[in-house]
Amino acid sequence: MNVLIDAVLLGVGATVFMDIFALIIRKLWNIPSLDYRILGRWIGHFKNGKFSHSNIIQATPVRGEKTIGWLAHYSIGIIFAYVLLCIWGENWLMAPTPFPGILIGLATTLAPWLIMQPAFGFGIAASQLPNPTIARLRSLQAHFVYGMGLYLSGLFISILFK
Repeated sequence: MNVLIDAVLLGVGATVFMDIFALIIRKLWNIPSLDYRILGRWIGHFKNGKFSHSNIIQATPVRGEKTIGWLAHYSIGIIFAYVLLCIWGENWLMAPTPFPGILIGLATTLAPWLIMQPAFGFGIAASQLPNPTIARLRSLQAHFVYGMGLYLSGLFISILFK
């Protein structure tokens, strides 16, 4: 049971760190991040057996898509934190090091590149977007920051709870 609690604390902390970073770069440089309503819209269409779209932005909005998207965003953050703990063990939380967090963070970039973006109609690794290189770099940046958030959240947990 401890690993689940640790994964929730670690995943929520890392995801909050990622969201704060996204807010800062939006405020300072007007660089937008993913609108989680789009994620919620995609998930909301699952109940109808629709798992991919030619363009998710043009898809019919789903009731509660913003809430669904934000819940999914944090749930995914928790799942990836759980993966980190399954690979490196809960002992990692006793003395966290940056490498596992950053590696997991960067590896999570594969999820949007190979699952979400193609299902949204954006192509593999955003290849169908007007500027795929920028989209790819922003994905890498966001997921690197999530990885740093895993590390920093791990430090916080180790200081407070272990």
